[in-house]
Amino acid sequence: MELIIYLLIGAIAGFAAGLFGVGGGLIIVPILYIVFTQMHYDPSIIMHMALGTSLATIIVTSFSSVSAHHKKGAVLWHVFRNLAPGLVAGSFIGAGIADYLSGQGLQLLIGCFAIWVAFKMFRGASAAVDPTRQLPSVPRQLAAGGGIGIASAIFGIGGGSLTVPYLNRHGVVMQKAVATSAACGLPIAIAGALGFMWFGKQSEVAMPNTIGYVHIYAFIGISVMSFITAKQGAKVAHMLSPAVLKKCFACLLTTVGCYFMYQGVSQLF
Repeated sequence: MELIIYLLIGAIAGFAAGLFGVGGGLIIVPILYIVFTQMHYDPSIIMHMALGTSLATIIVTSFSSVSAHHKKGAVLWHVFRNLAPGLVAGSFIGAGIADYLSGQGLQLLIGCFAIWVAFKMFRGASAAVDPTRQLPSVPRQLAAGGGIGIASAIFGIGGGSLTVPYLNRHGVVMQKAVATSAACGLPIAIAGALGFMWFGKQSEVAMPNTIGYVHIYAFIGISVMSFITAKQGAKVAHMLSPAVLKKCFACLLTTVGCYFMYQGVSQLF
């Protein structure tokens, strides 16, 4: 029964990710939080498990996404090589920071982040691409990768909502920014998931079917179904208006953000 629940979560997350054209992290994390809460897991580590498991599932879905973008020749691999070391180090460090933070603190951070992303999507504002602008020096790209990696691990996401705007601001056209961001999601997910496993082990997490902060059954169920249903969501997306989709997803993220902020604040008082 537990595995069936995770298969259903994967189906929903994958379909939504394909439908809205974003990674599934901001969808998987709140659903896992609710499920783990209903299963009466230790409240102090529920958010950590949701984040670690979310990153682990992104490893699987990233392979499919990167392969598709690579076939179209859209991935800027030289930019990926510059960002990757920072992404790996930052994501592992971010897992350590998340381990240090309380569940309530993580809820407030993720709530604020979800509302910020929702605001950006609803407003539909993105910096115009200036083709005369160039990417910064390699050390600066490395540092940017570190910052993106840290934030992505803390939020349990593949980093698309951070990497794409960064590349876009520095003259990379949207299609190549999205493709390169998809490639960057893989090192973020691998390093972040390993980090949550490692720090969870150090914290001696005693939960069934887990490795550190990664729930094995949830990882398997979500990965399998999201891989399948993401394609269906993408097909439906092509039948609908992009503007309407963005506004619907913005409303969903606003709900998620308000929910987590409410949970975080209510548990503090």
